[in-house]
Amino acid sequence: MITVKPELLSLKPGQKVLDLGCGEGRHTIHLSITDPVDVYGFDLSLKDVRAASEKAQPFMASPETCGRLLFGVGDGLQLPFADDSFDVVICSEVLEHIPDFQGVLAEIERVLKPGGIFAATVPAFFPEWVCWKLSDAYHQVEGGHIRIFRESQLRRSIERFGLRYFSGHKAHALHAPFWWLKCLLWGREDAVIVRAYHRLLVWDMMQKPLLTRWLERLLNPLLGKSIALYFVKPAACAGLPAGRPVPASDRSALEVAA
Repeated sequence: MITVKPELLSLKPGQKVLDLGCGEGRHTIHLSITDPVDVYGFDLSLKDVRAASEKAQPFMASPETCGRLLFGVGDGLQLPFADDSFDVVICSEVLEHIPDFQGVLAEIERVLKPGGIFAATVPAFFPEWVCWKLSDAYHQVEGGHIRIFRESQLRRSIERFGLRYFSGHKAHALHAPFWWLKCLLWGREDAVIVRAYHRLLVWDMMQKPLLTRWLERLLNPLLGKSIALYFVKPAACAGLPAGRPVPASDRSALEVAA
């Protein structure tokens, strides 16, 4: 299950993609299978990176896999990559966990090439707000969510670094009720209704029936569990100090230059 739409990334053969906060590798592995690009999965958790690497091995051995895949462990506030290293950066379901998310955005802008695309996804406001209301434990676990983003807040935060928004969408509406059930019955993962809904979601992801695909597309604008925003780094940003917010007075000039 991926949240980012690959068709909005404008991937070309030989490009370099960074999946920052890759977790167990859902976007990393997917893109390495489908596109002839070099994908770097990078995460603070060694445990998650090891799990991602293990999951990727059967796919990497397949002759049908198009791309190449590398994994690394490190801090998103101090990426071990040179300026303008990547054609695409993905940061999916990460920024809501990080106290200094602005610092991570600065690093993303620094390593993204001029003309490159940045895709950010976070939990959408309404479904996440319901989860917080239903369970304190949901967001108070170690490493859990420390904020709820509004779409406009996240978009402004990213645009401060000179990146230009060009598209957005919501995803995974069928998952929102599942998380509401989990929060309502927190600590009771063996509850019949929770297990039954989980089986439904697994079946849906594996079989992709037309009925549920249509239903989720219909519900996504209202109940989508995640929101994805897409930005391009204008060529004009090449002349600015890397990782620095763009003054408001300069943003209109960047838009014209792009």
